[in-house]
Amino acid sequence: MENYGFDNEKYLRIQSEHIKERIAKFGDKLYLEFGGKLFDDYHASRVLPGFEPDSKLRMLFKLKDYAEIVIVISAVDIEKNKMRSDLGITYDEDVLRLRDEFMQRGLLVGSVVITHYNGQSSADAYRKRLERRKIKVYYHYTIEGYPNNVALIDSDKGFGKNDYVKTNRPLVVVTAPGPGSGKMAVCLSQLYQENQRGVKAGYAKFETFPIWNLPLNHPVNLAYEAATADLNDVNMIDPFHLEAYGETAVNYNRDIEIFPVLNALFEGIYGENPYKSPTDMGVNMAGYCISDDEVCRKASLNEIVRRYYNAIDKFVDSDGNESEVNKIVLLMKQAKINTDYRKVTVAAAERQARSKMPSSAIELRDGTIITAETSDLLGPSAALLLNATKHLAGIDHAVKLITQEMIEPIQRTKVTFLHGHNPRLHTDEVLVALSILSNQDPNCRMALEHLPDLKGCQVHSTVLLSEVDRKIFRKLGVDLTCDPVKKVSG
Repeated sequence: MENYGFDNEKYLRIQSEHIKERIAKFGDKLYLEFGGKLFDDYHASRVLPGFEPDSKLRMLFKLKDYAEIVIVISAVDIEKNKMRSDLGITYDEDVLRLRDEFMQRGLLVGSVVITHYNGQSSADAYRKRLERRKIKVYYHYTIEGYPNNVALIDSDKGFGKNDYVKTNRPLVVVTAPGPGSGKMAVCLSQLYQENQRGVKAGYAKFETFPIWNLPLNHPVNLAYEAATADLNDVNMIDPFHLEAYGETAVNYNRDIEIFPVLNALFEGIYGENPYKSPTDMGVNMAGYCISDDEVCRKASLNEIVRRYYNAIDKFVDSDGNESEVNKIVLLMKQAKINTDYRKVTVAAAERQARSKMPSSAIELRDGTIITAETSDLLGPSAALLLNATKHLAGIDHAVKLITQEMIEPIQRTKVTFLHGHNPRLHTDEVLVALSILSNQDPNCRMALEHLPDLKGCQVHSTVLLSEVDRKIFRKLGVDLTCDPVKKVSG
């Protein structure tokens, strides 16, 4: 059975109540900057077992009568066709996906704000595309010297130049497809504009990580640093909070560095800053909902190792940078772990040492580890899927779910007609074959029925897998890592 370390129901209850309290503190309206992902937050669910990937969205649903959502996208990201690596779609497509997801759940999406606008034709085209769908769109402009030129920012030529985003509800949730979109600037611009109109509006920030009331070097917070190693984020003790209250709180470098500027902006807008520290601005209650600290520590250490493999694989693929890898190596040393902490890496390496073939391993929810190796018919990932589902279904390992006689014609088609170089079956081809056979073969049917049991399981391959195999594991909800060794198909 899977061990849980996080009380999700408690989180939904106390987090929504805390946000209501923050709305009441300001009077008319609260602009809530949502950092991270509103749903599909798989990082949080990995390091806080029991946290559901859509917990923040479910929490927000409790506030749906108070809230409306504003989605922010940078004109620079539109111009560059910036991608969400986890989903394989561009930011501009993700805005539409997010809007549809929110609205299908009964949440109001009021508008889209295009930030960092400087006359980009791609942004103009995107605006027209959204307006054809009857979506309200606003421009926020690039402000020279932002965020340090406070005098210009806090003026009619700064925030005053931006379009005023019309909102109707007391809680305005400002979110985006990814970091660097300009969410905070949108919130601050709206505070300026609301103040000009005599509306009492406030600002708060909702970031799950780092968890402010856990120790600085707690594995959950170290795992956040590993997750943002490409952004060079660093967890720090909040010096403003320590000075104001004599209490230790954890925040991250960007919020701490920007706080003096925010302080000046708040003073310019309101005459005083309602917050004494960047930690004060946050509303995150996740730290109060950890029910088993040891479970969360172990999960977070595994996540650090997983992030290391992701970083080094990207580096080998020329899609990453060495500094990201080096930072995570330092975090592993800080946590006093190495790659052997991840059990499946050891199991896969041992299988490869015995077989002399590329191998893979999966750790099931109950801790059982299953391994597989490359054969003439199957690659390590396809073979692993068969071995794991057979184990879960109670099918003897000696039973062949897909016979050689069925695999060989598929291989001939791949090589002869599709001009492939590797005849071994991919994971998707194995699943299609199982599906076809499931009508007549009860073993194949039982194996398929246990696919959902792979969600949340850990997998490691001793070689870099093809994108096809990676996508299959991602769709199954499996946490995959690979050794940075030349890709193979299958």
